[in-house]
Order: sequence, then structure tokens, then C-alpha cells
Amino acid sequence: MKIILAGFNIDYDMIQGIQSSSSKLDNLTPETISAAYARISRNPLPVNELRKISRKEVGKARKSNEAIVFDMGHSSVAEHAVFNIDILGVSRLIVEEIEKFRLSSFTEKSQRYIHLENDFVIPEEIKNSGFEVPFVETVRAQYRLYHDLYGALKKYVFDKYGDMAADPANHSTLEGWAKEDARYVISLATEAQLGMTINARSLELMLRRSAAHPLEEVRKYGSSLYEAAKPIAPSLVRYTEATPYEKITRPSLRERSSELIARHGRTALKNERLLITDGNVTLVSSTPDADNRLLASLLHGSSDLPMERCLSYVSRMTDREKKDFITTAFRHMEAYDSPLREFETVDLTYDIVLSSSCFAQMKRHRMATIISQDYDPDLGVTIPPSIREVDMEDPFSKMIEKTEELYQRLKNAQSPAAAPYILTNAHRKRIALTVNARELYHISRLREDRHAQWDIRETAEAMVRLAKGVMPLTLMMAGGKDAFPSLRNDVTA
Repeated sequence: MKIILAGFNIDYDMIQGIQSSSSKLDNLTPETISAAYARISRNPLPVNELRKISRKEVGKARKSNEAIVFDMGHSSVAEHAVFNIDILGVSRLIVEEIEKFRLSSFTEKSQRYIHLENDFVIPEEIKNSGFEVPFVETVRAQYRLYHDLYGALKKYVFDKYGDMAADPANHSTLEGWAKEDARYVISLATEAQLGMTINARSLELMLRRSAAHPLEEVRKYGSSLYEAAKPIAPSLVRYTEATPYEKITRPSLRERSSELIARHGRTALKNERLLITDGNVTLVSSTPDADNRLLASLLHGSSDLPMERCLSYVSRMTDREKKDFITTAFRHMEAYDSPLREFETVDLTYDIVLSSSCFAQMKRHRMATIISQDYDPDLGVTIPPSIREVDMEDPFSKMIEKTEELYQRLKNAQSPAAAPYILTNAHRKRIALTVNARELYHISRLREDRHAQWDIRETAEAMVRLAKGVMPLTLMMAGGKDAFPSLRNDVTA
């Protein structure tokens, strides 16, 4: 066996410094690794030798990439080229569009930990609508209230948790609790920044979808991203223009949906099946007989039996045998361990109404399938309980009224797609979320933990409560990281 480090990401400024010191270094591109790995399937040379050839012949490597990725259609070759991208000065609203891409990694400036100033984006659609002045006035008013809320909440938190406040080491934590509730009043136009790691295949898809987006900010983001990446890997990024599929499909579906709803009426069609609801979380569907399905999958993965016979065996097991068998899969687990792959064979679909602040965290669980609707003021707003406790609910509610009044004016203007920029982190949207049990465990570990932000913690707790009602054995170990030791003791005792 021979394991060789083929490369790793380094800062681009360092690469430019190396290139400037030698005019011969024209091979500092991830395309050479993509080309070398593409040749593995047809060339008997060791892969490290193939990389050496690619580095010496960058032009040929690029032609090889183009032929293999685009002519032959082996797009996975482009996944070997990886980019690290700094993204600054974008709105909080379009971060949601950027982070829709599953096979990428994102680390975002957190509004929970950073004290926000008056940094926000003024969309081109707003500038051209005649509403720029009221837009800016409203956003600045939101920020003034944010600062007032933070001052009141900081005092409240330090007084409420006096024992913690006595130790200066806890001050940043307590300040963070005040910030995370104060931010509910600021708009989705607030500037954000993030670091993104993305491979060339996902990058190309991101460019196409950005080009087809109705918002100018997203289109500008896509063109800027293209300008940054193309010089580095021109052979791997080709199809970047908006396609009819990307441009037309969603608007066509919206039009047909409106027609269907108008024809049948909003309340004419009802789901006869009784749905289970916990607050703003509704369990729409789940894998039938999920515990037995999981048991059969565990038996299948640990034997030589076909799935049909595994299901037959499970049907004859006693309740005690079933619990003991699933417990075996948990007995040596630690809080950082993921459940076995078999837990992906059962799933659940939820309908969830959640705030923008909550969605900002939920959307990061990209192994789930999240179908997201637009923000809708008719769904109400989420008001942090602490705002009521510091007697600031009245100014908060008045700011929401002012915000929604401008939202309606923007929505009735020439560019309704830009209206959500003015909405706040408290405003809500509806999502449909489908998740398998393995990913639900991940959500539970992270979001039910006592250190999790309260809004998403409440949502995650409701999700897990509903899920345990339909698959109690499968989810017997679901809970936050802090609860893991006691859960394991209870289950494996």
C-alpha cells in the first residue's frame, strides 16, 4: 500500500506570490489533478506519475478535461478540482440561495455572536422602484431598535444569570444570548459574509442557477463568482448560462399552481388522513411500520439473507427481541458517532412554519430535502420571549407593522421579488422537510442540545417528539449532545 498526499488547498495570495517569483509556474491549477485522476481508468501508470505528466503538460491536461467532462459526460472528474471562495457584502436573503447547494461547505458570519452595525444591501430593484428612501429609512429604524433591544436584553441576561456574570469568562456567552434575540428585528437586507468550499462541478451548476435567478443580486453574485474561478480552471467550467429549464420551470409551476388553486378553491381539497401537529411542526408522512423496516435493514446488513426473508424474520420477533437488536446498534455509540447507514432506510416528511432565524440554521442540514416557500407575513412573526420580559414587545410589534406596510408597497411595485429584503429575521416561511432517521439524529444531537439557540431547539424538539410517536425504537437514542450519556444509560441498561 502507498498513500500519497496529492495536494491541498492553500491561500490564493500565497499562490500568486509563488507565481510572481517564477514565470515558469503555469501549472498551479487544480485542473492538473482532475486530468490525472480522469486518466486512471485507462492508463496503467501509477496515479502519482499521471499527476507529474499533467503538471508538465497543462495545455494537454485542459484538453483532456474538456473531452472527458463535457464530450464524454464524465462530470464527476470536475469534482476533483476544489475552490475556496470568500463571499462578502451579500445580503442575508441571498445567502439562502447560495447555501442551497448540497455538495459544498459554508461557514457564515453569525448574527448570534457578532454585534451588528448598520451594514445592509440596497437591491437594484429597490433603487429602480422609487422606494429607495423609505427602504433605507425602515432598515435604519430596524437597526436603531436592534441596538435598543441589545442594550435592554444585555442587562436582563446579566441580571438573570448573575452567577454566570460574576465570572468574566462567561460575558461573551451572555452577550451572545442578548444579540441572538435582538437580531430578530433586523432585515434580510443585512450584509453577510461567508467562506465557501466548492468543487468545479457544483460551481458550474451554481453559476447556471444564479444566471436564471429573478433577483439582480443573485445574478451579479454568479457573474462575480465566474470571473473569480474561470481563470483558474477554464477547462472545467463551461456551461454557465441560464438554461430554459432553470429560467422557465419554476415560474411555469407557479402559474399552473395558481390556476389549480383558483379552480378548486383553497379549502376544497383536504387530506383525509389525520396529521399530527406539535406547535408549528406537522408530521405529514413517515415510512410505514418504520421500526420493523429498520430492523429488517439491520438484519440484512449483518447477515446473508435477502431483504424479503429479513422482513419475514422481523415479523416473528418479540417486542423484547426487537428492542434488544436495535439496542445492539447503539451500545458502543458516542455522542459524535452517526447511526449506522441502515437508519437511512426510514424517513419522515414534515410541514414546518419557522422564522428566518430558525431557517438560517435548519437550511444547513443539507442531507435533508428542504422545499422552501417564500416568506409570508400572513404566517405571523416569532417574538423572542425575552423581548416580552424586558417590556419591549410594543416597539418590536410596531416595527413589524412598519416593515410589513413597506413590504406590501414593494410587493405591489414593479419588482415584487425584491420585497422580502425588508422583512426581518422574525418573519416566517413554510417549508416541507423530508429527512431520514440518520439525519434526524444529527439534527437532534446538534439542535436539541442545551447550547443550541432556543428557536431551532424548540423546532427540533417538536420534530423528534412527533417522530418518536411513529418510530419509537428507531429514535430511542435521539436527543441533544448534553443528554446523550443519560440516554445511552437508559437504553443499554
